[in-house]
This record gives sequence, C-alpha cells and structure tokens, in this order.
Amino acid sequence: MTIKTSRMLLTGSNGQVGRELQRALTPLGNVLALDRHQLDLANPDAIRNTIRDYQPDLIVNAAAYTAVDRAESEPELAMAVNGVAPGVLAEEARRLDAVLVHYSTDYVFDGTKHDAYTESDQPNPLNVYGRTKLAGERAIQAISPAHYILRTSWVYAAEGANFLNTMLRLARERPELRIVDDQVGAPTWARAIAEMTAQLLAVGMKSRADPHYGLYHLAASGAVTWFCFARAILASAEKTLGITAPKLVPIATADYPLPARRPINSRLDTSRLTKTFGIMPEPWQQMLERCMQEKSLRPGA
Repeated sequence: MTIKTSRMLLTGSNGQVGRELQRALTPLGNVLALDRHQLDLANPDAIRNTIRDYQPDLIVNAAAYTAVDRAESEPELAMAVNGVAPGVLAEEARRLDAVLVHYSTDYVFDGTKHDAYTESDQPNPLNVYGRTKLAGERAIQAISPAHYILRTSWVYAAEGANFLNTMLRLARERPELRIVDDQVGAPTWARAIAEMTAQLLAVGMKSRADPHYGLYHLAASGAVTWFCFARAILASAEKTLGITAPKLVPIATADYPLPARRPINSRLDTSRLTKTFGIMPEPWQQMLERCMQEKSLRPGA
C-alpha cells in the first residue's frame, strides 16, 4: 500500500505539535485541521462522522489528554481521549484504506532501564497518563496495520503551556528556582517533531513496496536532566530575551512530589527511525537554540 496524501485530517490543531504540523504537512496535500472544539475526541460518534464526511487519505492524530497530574483524578476522560479515541480513528482509517499517524510518549515506560528505551522494550507505565497512552497504542496496533505510532518525549514549543515557558515565566517572578535533577530525558521541540513526521511520510510515499508502517521513537538526540535543561533555557534567555537568570537549585524527585509518578529514565533510542527513514534527530541543544531564536523574534517574548 502506497501512502496517498491528497486529503489529510489533522486533530489537535491548536496543540503544540498540531500547530507545527499544519505548516509541515501542507506541502504533502490538503490539510483539514481541527481543534478540540471542532472535534472532541471524547465523542466517538463525532470522530466517525467527521472522518466519514471528509474521507481523508491520511489521519494525523496530534490531539491528546496531556495533563499528566490531572489525569490521576480524571482517568475516565484521559482514557476516552488517549485510549479509546485512537481505536476509533484506527477503525475509520482501516475502513477508508487510509494511513493513521499517532503520537505517544516516553511515559509508557517505568524508567528503570539504564540505557535508552527501544521499541521492543516492554512498557510499564507508572501513571494514568502513561497507561492511557499505551492503551491507545495497543488499540491502533490491533485494528489498523497502516499506522505510524511515534513516541516522543518532553515536548515544548515557543507557545503554550510547557516547561520552557514555565521556566521563563518563573525566572521573571522569583530569585530562586528549585528544579528536579534526577530525571533524564530528551527535550524535543514541537517543530522538530512536525518536521520529522513530514520527512517520514515523504519517504513512506515513495516506498511503493513497503511504507515501513509501525512503531518508532522520535525525539531529540542526547539526554539531559530537567535541572540542566532549565539551566540551558535560562542561559539562552539571557542572550536572546535579556532575562536575568535566577539562582537554580538542583533537587531530587522526592523533594518535589506530584500526583503522578514520573519515570527517572525517559531516554528513547531513535536508531530505528534513522535506519528506516534516514532521519537523524537534532541534538536537544540545537532544537532549543532554534526555538529560542524564534521566540526572540516574537513581540512580548
């Protein structure tokens, strides 16, 4: 089956990744971009009706319930969006002979492995969010073979609620910030995720015999702790935004309790992505610099 991309349906268009995908996917075909108000993924009938009306060749699901801590008290809603909806999307994709792209997370793992996680490692999520995202992965895998499930990690963007913007806000408000320094992962810029997705699809479109469907890890190269990522953000902000960095104090996860447990090791091995599609993710430092340069050009940054 060759990927056709004359009509694409994008969910979660106002999210961090969704906003970037609107631009990245446009060269591949016509994109119908819907936000959560236009398409509520907690409503299976709305999903079916929308897809049957539009008849897309490609469905890109960038929508998700991403409030990791709130999911602990809203497990049903998180499961509806993250676990059930991907299965409905997969059913409709299979019915139309369409391809489904879906994003998942490093939080499907428990973080106990010493090395980076590969696609063949056994998931064992620690929190509701991770369990619901894993349910979505498995629903897609059971229903529609024509899929790309892309696990990513520590997503941020120039806009939206994320770690980068939280650090910049707090840097203006406080003289000292206490940041967790014993969780390791790869901060991944939303634009890079969108760019790599478009690259993957472009290669898949050319692969008449085998579009290489399946599960892939897609994240920045390298790894860093939240504390060191915060330090890099603020060092860049001093140069690009004129923000004076506050004092940073490294702390342990145990010193910053949250409702949802986080994996200590969130590193994802992306070698399968590189081997299959020739995509080599940028280092997280390079992604950060690109994002900060863009942010510096925006009014009121």
